[in-house]
Formats: sequence, C-alpha cells, structure tokens
Amino acid sequence: MEAERLVAAGRHALAESHTALDIVAEAWQAQALAQAIGSHLALGGPPELRGEARGLSEIAGGRGTVDHPVLRTGALRAAQLTTVRDARSALIALGALLGEVGIALVGVACATDEDGLYWQCIEAIDAADEAGDRVRAMLRRLAVRERERGRPPDPAGNRAGPAPGPR
Repeated sequence: MEAERLVAAGRHALAESHTALDIVAEAWQAQALAQAIGSHLALGGPPELRGEARGLSEIAGGRGTVDHPVLRTGALRAAQLTTVRDARSALIALGALLGEVGIALVGVACATDEDGLYWQCIEAIDAADEAGDRVRAMLRRLAVRERERGRPPDPAGNRAGPAPGPR
C-alpha cells in the first residue's frame, strides 16, 4: 500500500481511538510506519534524503517499536507499505500524523494516574518528537533541492548558483 494511504489510515485510527491504550497503540503504529517509510526512503528515495531516512528508521526502531507490547496483539499497519510515490507529500503527511500523536499522548499522560502508562506516554512522545525532527530535516533537504533546481548551473563550478553577471 502507498505511504500516504497508510498515513491517512493511521490518522483516522488515531481520531477514532477513545481509550488511553488505543491512543498509545496508535502512537506505536505511527512509529512503526515512520520506521518503514524511513527504511523505504533510505533504500530507494532521493539520494539527498537517504542519510536522514536511515536515521528516521533507526530512531523509530531504536525504541523497540515493533516489539512493543501494545502492538503484539495486532498486525502492524506499516507492514503493508509497498511504495512511497511522492516523498515530499508522504513526509508532510507523516509529520502531521506524528504531531497529532504527540498531542494525543500529552492528553493521555496528563489524564492518567498510572505511573506505567504515564512513562509509556513520555517515551512515545519522545519517539514521535525525534521522528518528527527527522521528517522536518528531510523536508528541508527537499526544499533546498527544489530551490537549486530552479537556478541555472554555475559555469565555473558546475553546480547550482546565480547566473554570471556582466563584467
């Protein structure tokens, strides 16, 4: 399934989550999706994104996302990822999902009296924030690439730059 469709499914599932455990489960689903998108872009995405994408897959996966107890009972939505057609659109959508996850987790953390759930939320908030930072970094790299493509090549250095002026 295409990345943007999976992100949309995750946003819908998060919006439909009404219990704290459902919200936490959706947070880890989003992290697993971030890991999958990062891995996909690291292997076959635009060259300027590959390093950050590898970092995204490591940050998202470094917390034991796939092995998280909340996810053991159900299938990972991220396992359905087959393609990322438009890296920019997918990253914008993923960034929005990660932001929504963070907000939902803050609500759960503030409302709970259970220490375990509170710290689980804090861990998930940190993971979503780190993943969101990587997503924003990749979007900045794409913006730089788009700006550079709009410039004529620099005849002296064979790279994008301003056109030479009159001498």
